[in-house]
Amino acid sequence: MALAKSYSLCLSSLDTGSEVIGGWCRLRDLLRSTFLIVPLLEKIDRNQACDPMFQSCLDILGHIYFSVDPKNPLKKVLTSSLNGLPEPFFADAVRSFTCCLQEELKTNNLYSYRRVIDNLASCMENFNLGRTSVINLFKDVLQFLQKVLVEIPEENRKFTGNHIAQTELMHDLLIAIRVSVMLVQKVQEIIQGGLWKSPSSPVWQSMCGLLSIFSKFLRNDDLLQNIQSTSGLAIILLIKTMCDTTEMIADLVNHLILHSVGNSRVPEWFISSCGSLCTEDIPGPALLFLCQGALAMLNWKNGDMGQSGEKLLLDIAGVLFTLSLQLKESSLEMFLSRILVIWTNSALDILESSSLSLKGSLNGNSEIVGKLLEYVYSHWEHPLDAVRHQTKTIFKNLLQMHQCTMERSDCVSDPFFLGLIESLMRLEWHVKGKYTCLSCLVDCVGIENILAVNKMIPSQILEVMGDQSLAPYASDLLETMFKSHRNHLKSRSLYTSWFDEWHETWVSPLLLILREGNLEQTAYIMDYYLPKLLKCSPESLSYMVKILQTSTNINTGSCNSRGSLGALMACLRTARAHGHLQYASHVTWGSLVSSAKIKQGLVHQHCQVRIDALGLLCESHRSTEIVSLEEMQLVQFFILYNLNNQSPGVRQQICSLLKKLFCRIQESSQVLYKLEQSKSQQESVDDSIEKDPSGILQKYQDFMASICNSLFEALFPGSSHATKFSALTILGSIAEIFPDPEGKAQAVFQLSQEINFARVETIMECFSSTFEEVKILAFDLLMKFPKTTVHFQDSLKLQALFRAAVDLSTSTKPYDCVTASYLLRFLIGQEGLLSALAVLFNNPLGPSLSQAGGEEPVAFVERNALMVVKYLLENLEREISQAESSLLQAAALFPMYGRVHCIIGAFQQLSLNNLTLVTEWRSVVAKLILTSYRLSAVVAPVVQSSSPEGLIPMDTDSETASRLQMILNEIQPRDTNDYFNQVKMTKKLNSLDLEDLAAGAPMITTSMEMKGKDGQSCDVTAQAVLVCCWRSMKEVALLLGMLCQLVPLQAVPEAPDELVTVEQVKNIGNYFKQHLLQSRHRGAFELAYTGFVKLTQVLSRCPNECLHRLPEQWLRDVLEEIKSSNPSSKLCATRRSAGIPFYIQALLASEPKKGRMDLLKITMKELISLAVPSSDSQSSVPQVHALNILRALFRDTRLGENIIPYVADGIQAAILGFTSPVWAVRNSSTLLFSSLITRIFGVKRGKDEHSKKNRMTGREFFSRFPALYPFLLKQLELVANTVESDSNEWKLYPNLYLLLLILGRLYPSPMDGTSSALSMAPFIPFIRRCGHSAVYRSREMAARALVPFVMIDQIPNTIRSLLCELPNCTDLCIRQNHVHGMLLQVFHLLQSYSDSKHRANSDFQQELTDITVCIRAKLWLAKRQNPCLVTRAACIDILILLTQCLDQAPKGSQPGLKFLGFCKEVDTIISESELKTGIPHSCAVPGLIQYLQSLTRLVIAAMFTITADPSEKTKDNSIPLVQLLQSNFAEVRLLTLETLLHLVSPVDPKQKTGEERDLLSFLPDVGETLLKMAMEEEHQECFSKVLKILHCMDISKWLPLIECCIHQTPKDFLTWTMGVANASNERNKIQCEALKLASKLVTYHVELHKEGLPLIEMELRQWVQLVSYCCRGELQAETRLAAAEVLVSVTPFFLTNQRLILGLPDTLTLWKCVFILLQSEEQTVRNTAAEVVQAALSQENTCQTTGFAFSLVDASMALDLAVGLLCKLLQEWDQVASGLQFLLEWLLGEDDIRNGTERMLQVEEDLVFDKGEVNIWAETLTQVGHLVKHLSCLCKKSWLSQDLTGLHQLKRKACLQFQHLSQLFKELPPNPEFSKTTDYTRLRIQKERTSACLKMLDILEGKGEKPWATDISLPVVI
Repeated sequence: MALAKSYSLCLSSLDTGSEVIGGWCRLRDLLRSTFLIVPLLEKIDRNQACDPMFQSCLDILGHIYFSVDPKNPLKKVLTSSLNGLPEPFFADAVRSFTCCLQEELKTNNLYSYRRVIDNLASCMENFNLGRTSVINLFKDVLQFLQKVLVEIPEENRKFTGNHIAQTELMHDLLIAIRVSVMLVQKVQEIIQGGLWKSPSSPVWQSMCGLLSIFSKFLRNDDLLQNIQSTSGLAIILLIKTMCDTTEMIADLVNHLILHSVGNSRVPEWFISSCGSLCTEDIPGPALLFLCQGALAMLNWKNGDMGQSGEKLLLDIAGVLFTLSLQLKESSLEMFLSRILVIWTNSALDILESSSLSLKGSLNGNSEIVGKLLEYVYSHWEHPLDAVRHQTKTIFKNLLQMHQCTMERSDCVSDPFFLGLIESLMRLEWHVKGKYTCLSCLVDCVGIENILAVNKMIPSQILEVMGDQSLAPYASDLLETMFKSHRNHLKSRSLYTSWFDEWHETWVSPLLLILREGNLEQTAYIMDYYLPKLLKCSPESLSYMVKILQTSTNINTGSCNSRGSLGALMACLRTARAHGHLQYASHVTWGSLVSSAKIKQGLVHQHCQVRIDALGLLCESHRSTEIVSLEEMQLVQFFILYNLNNQSPGVRQQICSLLKKLFCRIQESSQVLYKLEQSKSQQESVDDSIEKDPSGILQKYQDFMASICNSLFEALFPGSSHATKFSALTILGSIAEIFPDPEGKAQAVFQLSQEINFARVETIMECFSSTFEEVKILAFDLLMKFPKTTVHFQDSLKLQALFRAAVDLSTSTKPYDCVTASYLLRFLIGQEGLLSALAVLFNNPLGPSLSQAGGEEPVAFVERNALMVVKYLLENLEREISQAESSLLQAAALFPMYGRVHCIIGAFQQLSLNNLTLVTEWRSVVAKLILTSYRLSAVVAPVVQSSSPEGLIPMDTDSETASRLQMILNEIQPRDTNDYFNQVKMTKKLNSLDLEDLAAGAPMITTSMEMKGKDGQSCDVTAQAVLVCCWRSMKEVALLLGMLCQLVPLQAVPEAPDELVTVEQVKNIGNYFKQHLLQSRHRGAFELAYTGFVKLTQVLSRCPNECLHRLPEQWLRDVLEEIKSSNPSSKLCATRRSAGIPFYIQALLASEPKKGRMDLLKITMKELISLAVPSSDSQSSVPQVHALNILRALFRDTRLGENIIPYVADGIQAAILGFTSPVWAVRNSSTLLFSSLITRIFGVKRGKDEHSKKNRMTGREFFSRFPALYPFLLKQLELVANTVESDSNEWKLYPNLYLLLLILGRLYPSPMDGTSSALSMAPFIPFIRRCGHSAVYRSREMAARALVPFVMIDQIPNTIRSLLCELPNCTDLCIRQNHVHGMLLQVFHLLQSYSDSKHRANSDFQQELTDITVCIRAKLWLAKRQNPCLVTRAACIDILILLTQCLDQAPKGSQPGLKFLGFCKEVDTIISESELKTGIPHSCAVPGLIQYLQSLTRLVIAAMFTITADPSEKTKDNSIPLVQLLQSNFAEVRLLTLETLLHLVSPVDPKQKTGEERDLLSFLPDVGETLLKMAMEEEHQECFSKVLKILHCMDISKWLPLIECCIHQTPKDFLTWTMGVANASNERNKIQCEALKLASKLVTYHVELHKEGLPLIEMELRQWVQLVSYCCRGELQAETRLAAAEVLVSVTPFFLTNQRLILGLPDTLTLWKCVFILLQSEEQTVRNTAAEVVQAALSQENTCQTTGFAFSLVDASMALDLAVGLLCKLLQEWDQVASGLQFLLEWLLGEDDIRNGTERMLQVEEDLVFDKGEVNIWAETLTQVGHLVKHLSCLCKKSWLSQDLTGLHQLKRKACLQFQHLSQLFKELPPNPEFSKTTDYTRLRIQKERTSACLKMLDILEGKGEKPWATDISLPVVI
């Protein structure tokens, strides 16, 4: 039975796997022979063993076995069958197989060697018969392998340059070496005998020969590293095999490792075979692979290696540590890390039975373990994942090694482990290695010991999970910790509850972060941490839900935090997705969360809360779980309000989750169909499935149909890009998941049934979107529909669409040609296109395009595409001919890039490798290539000019225009209108009117060619010409690249089906070369690069050797041209070398990444040599090119780690290049340096420039780039020596900036040892001396760079040392630059020390006291004795920092500091300062402003110290805050105002009242001063702060002071404030603050004078107008945000008050402002406006109207709620009649209709990149839909009681507008949705609004439906 199955399997594999008919027949015959012979052998008894037929059968099987490939299933069948051969027949079978193998070994054809080698490998792999045959021929096999290993390298040398052939030969060589190793390992019977060890034995000679060959391989760097690595294994294996004793093995391997032959005991065969490895220099990789072989091939267990083995192990460790400092190539670093892992595993094996001396050498305090730790610390953040993973294993193994050497078993108190824990805990949490090492330590010492050191570690780890790069490491560590803690608590508390302690430690911090954390942090916690926590403790879910449910109504969240509701959704979603929660369990679900809460989550303002709520509904652990009706209803509710989301990430998540839901519906429906067929409820796999499968299926169908209706209706006129994207993406998912069923398959839903012609047209209208991604989605959706669904029968419709597409292809707007491309691609798929176009062109089709009836779809698609391409190509040729006469005419009337783009689109509809009309296509492709060259030649002069952007001067200055004459003379394109021969003066217009130019410039005549189709003159701008040219070059490049990539390229010349010849490919390559090397315009050469990459990828895989060698030849040529520095070269030396870096990138990108990367090595060697400054260089151009190219290569992520070995050289070139006197070299060096910083330290991950996230320890940096250690140290020493020279002349060192910049990104690690060879200490004195530089910025950078180099515990000593070096006031010579540099260093060191985690330490206070004593001796620097204001300011900054430290110090330590008199000294400085006595200086004095700012900060700091401790009050010396506010210097006033603002606007609103009381109590005059400043302040920022402070303060405290201070009444002050807001349009901050202050004054007056409101009626109306004005869309976002905040604050007073305080018109005006702001483009404005709705629904009279009271909803939902609430308020106010009039006017949008009509009548200005009115957020018809929904209910309730006389005029206007719109529709051209998209969309929107208004009016009149009502297609609303 098994044999039959194998037979059928082999037959099926042969049927599908063989492509050659003859080979298939031969293999089938072999297979049948095999299955006839094997059963026959099983039937033969022992007596028939000598039968010739039996021998023949065995011979046949042997030949079959050795003739089939190793991967053929027949080989495995034969092996299995022959392994079961009866024992009596085994000897005969061995003879037969030995004979067959012997024949195989006689093979002399080198290309047949691989087959023989594979057969040898098969024989030795679980095949007793084959293995015995190999043993019998062991000598012959060794000789054959020796021959193979000699001949393959010789053959490889013949194919130098042919990477494909060389790669194949290298792979064969690698397999041969591996088979050799396998042979020696597995054939032990022969080896164990001693006869073969005679020097004359052929086996011995072969073994020595192999050893010699492997030694040569090991040293040959031209071979692959895998070959060298395997050779190292083979060498050690052969030595082990050929040696007699274990001691001898260890000695000989030691000679190899240590590279010496020390005594005469070394055997002669060793010297002759591999002695060169001991006597000659060998490369580091060879030594590394020998170490690998020794560790892998020797037996280290059970003490078999003896004492010699222990010594060998230690020697190998020393060699590996040396190599780790030398080998920096990424592949070698991976090898080294793996070998170190093997070493630690071997050490663990040998420690089980080792001597005490070895245990002493491998304990935690030993030198070897110390070096292992250094390796771990240097590589735990290595960029290679493999190295980081191996580093973790090394650390884990060394911990086990220490445990093995411990005499006692207590790990907790062991000093080694305690030291590791302390050091790791001192590290910052951004270090990835900290997580992995702590995880290993938790396994060793337990989590309880780590929690004893730091109880807050769970919260600290959760805080860093906002960084995606750290989140996986943090979650793994947390998982290890909470599992360990759980097990520890369970073992300790067997009979008591331990859950509370575990939850408090691990769950409570999680819930806090989920509620208050930012979006990234909570998202990564959900992805990485929460699933692991629930998996470990599923019962914790109920604890989480219980905690969160108690605060969902209190902590509702915001746009920045989830709140309790969001945290609840997140927990439930994660629990359900991982199988901890089943929705179908209604009891459990209802107890956890209600549907109302889910609904609130689905429309929550925080986007991730909405996603989590949707994920809760869509995601499930089981893909077949039934979707309940409640789930479907909630999903429908979600879709209505969440399609219009501006965030691409959120949109993708929504579409992905809905796709999961649809998949659940599809898969569960199949289960339901089976249940329905079985008619048996017992077969139900889930008890939760209802008893009526057909009912559920019907609900599925209804739900999917409803979803599709909603999505199609979302594509309404004017819908935003986001809405269209979401709807089309979801529809595409539905089309994929619910395709039309094939055969009898049952489908719960078919999208095709929901498709009609109108919906197809709706999707096609999406082609006109200005966003290409919408076009792509619409086209892909149409292609997913069945052909019958999108088949157009109407020939006229096809003709009209084709005309529209052709017209759009010549549009001057780039996005129009994209629309044309998708239209044509759609039309190509229409079967009736050919016949329709034949009628259109009145041209019968030729025989090649004639179409037979019933033709296959692919055939007519190809014919359509051929016809379209030919038509476009003919038009393109004609237009190119015209462009050759006038490029300006082409740019103005028919930019040619659109035609080429459409041709590319047509090709994309075809399978170019499977064409039928090959002859026609060949001629088309040839013509297309030549036409592309012509087009490129026309536009090339523009993009290759030295200033393509300034081609057509639009300047109005004659002098500027004359300077452009040289540029114009350089270009000289083929143009007959004399435009490029002379500079023209033009008007100050955005476009160029040629007729006006002709009148103003007599030398230019207006040509008729410049007339448009309607006879009007055509404007053309410089931008239009440039766009035409570079886009044409772009499309040509993409077209040629596509032809090279997609068209079949044949290796055989003149193949019958080839479309592109070898010569054409060469010409295309030369075209790209010329274009990339000469183009100046970035858009042109960047996209040419894209096409060139496609070509190089084809060439790298091409079997044609001539083409395969082209990239290498091109690379060598361009490097030679760069090096030559020829003046006649056309290479661009400006614009960052333009396209040259792209050209070289493309050539290097084509090189196989798994090879030796020879091209990269050659290129980098040449470029580095050119980039480094040279004294004999005559030109700087090659250096500039080299620097620019290096920058591009270091930025290229495709080169990966292969570029890392050259980083150190690149840094050196950049730093040295920065000292060049040539600006171009310095500029390129700066750019290169920036790229290298990013490559080394990673992309910037935070706003803080000095954050440690983008830094690394000095140990890690210099371990990865050891060459930089002496270089940077030498450069820094050179600069430092020059800075401190005694001569008065000083020299600028520009590279000091770069040196300090890179050193500032290094920091010492607590893991650094004092004996490190790469210590950071030598840099410290040089950095300190660089702080003496004469350049201010250099001193500042030196101060910042010094901080990370000084260890925390060394900072106090360093500060005291610096303070001691400061001069005394009696010194004669004082260098202020030196003083300033040292003061800056003191300041930054002290700041770092005060911010460190040592602050709570008692030693900190003592160190602070010592520093204070030292600084008191130098306080003269802060006084007038010091004439330099800059150093005076720096000293005062230190005093401010000390004051803050003293203020925050523990109470017990302050008296000592008071005794020192520090506070009194500060008071003295303040009292003697210029702020107290007056300022004699002018503003021109250097450092005055800086000094005054520092002094002001000191005064404020001292003031708050006095306030905190009244006993320190010294009234005579202090400077009152009011005096600072009255300063003549705005900087002083601004700092003071910022302090006041901080006091009156605390972060916690609960503290507001108390803070204000304290402020006004000790600053009684501040209110009067602020009011006077408000009237007199001229500095804008100060004025803005004053207004903001007044707004934040309690009005009742300062408003009574108005009359006495500024002689105004409160009413006058309100008017003045509104006047400030109205007059500050250009001063945005002032306008915002004035608006807020005015609004607060208004509400104050309303509350204070409820009965006297008529007295301020005019002011209230002005305020309403001001708020309305500030909500206008053309104002800045900050102004509209302020208006939204004002509306939130006044909601209970004016918007929802039961009394209409402002009257109905003004109240409705404010509500209209809310509607406007809810549709703002800025999300922050919308979110704030949504808070208005939240506030409105939280009032006593409104909270019961909806289910969303007190909840914070998104703007989409808020808009709907706002309209509904307003309608309810109208009824409550009893103002329905008046209110309806206003609302219907809003619905009609009269202003929009009038403005839209005026825009249609205006002459549209043709701007190239103008996308028209792009809807980013606002959707007019969405608001109209909400109005219709709520107004219809309101009208139906109140129409009988309405007085209709007031509405008749509105109805007449609406009817007239409806008729006017109908007339405008008739005047539009055919297919206006494509040709006049903006006007067409505007008219449709206006028609919808008018129809909706008329419908509402009919309802009010009580009449039936009217004709216009049928035209309404508003968005679906609930």
